[in-house]
Amino acid sequence: MTQDAEGRAAIRQAVSVSLATGLYGVSFGALAVAAGLTVPQAMALSLLMFSGGSQFAFIGVVGAGGLAGAAIATAGLLGVRNGLYGPQVAPLIDARGWRRPLAAQLTIDESTAVATAHKAPHAAQLGFWWTGVGVFALWNLFTLVGAVAGDRMGDPARYGLDAAAAAAFLGLVWPRITGPGSRLAQTVAAGAVVVALALTPLVPAGIPVLLAAVVAIVAGLVARQREPVA
Repeated sequence: MTQDAEGRAAIRQAVSVSLATGLYGVSFGALAVAAGLTVPQAMALSLLMFSGGSQFAFIGVVGAGGLAGAAIATAGLLGVRNGLYGPQVAPLIDARGWRRPLAAQLTIDESTAVATAHKAPHAAQLGFWWTGVGVFALWNLFTLVGAVAGDRMGDPARYGLDAAAAAAFLGLVWPRITGPGSRLAQTVAAGAVVVALALTPLVPAGIPVLLAAVVAIVAGLVARQREPVA
């Protein structure tokens, strides 16, 4: 595949991902209003936090009556993954000057996935920027649509919007738990599910997610200790 052809392929992939991701911003806007947030508050989360998983986690804990500290900690824990994407993305896009903080804001699951899917540097850069900017614009647009229409829509669960975030996350992580060498990921996922389900009736909302993450931390430490020394 020529450089131009791979670049066009990266742009097409970026547009598709941006549309799919942006559209379920409607569910976030509607759920945020249903959880008690105002329209400006919902928009502030999308504009500033701009991390779908963290945003859904935050309003999920708030809507369930959880403590503010649990909501912030849960959202923050999920947001840490975006920082871990930095070492992967930085060499690909080589952002400098004013582009560096912009790239940091746009480093999310989708932009990282599209960028790292292409080996050619030019295609990786196109994939990252087109995906990041596209998702940001559409996510905020549809957050506004969902938040404004939230009261008229009634209960978001009637339209299945409450399951949109879970479905999107499943789509993102599915290749990681079904592909080659996924045994560790499968074990971590199963352990986290067991911990979260066991603790849900016993502790405030948001805490089970935090404690389930301990499974991944322990698994990572054990796996690292077992790595052969070079």
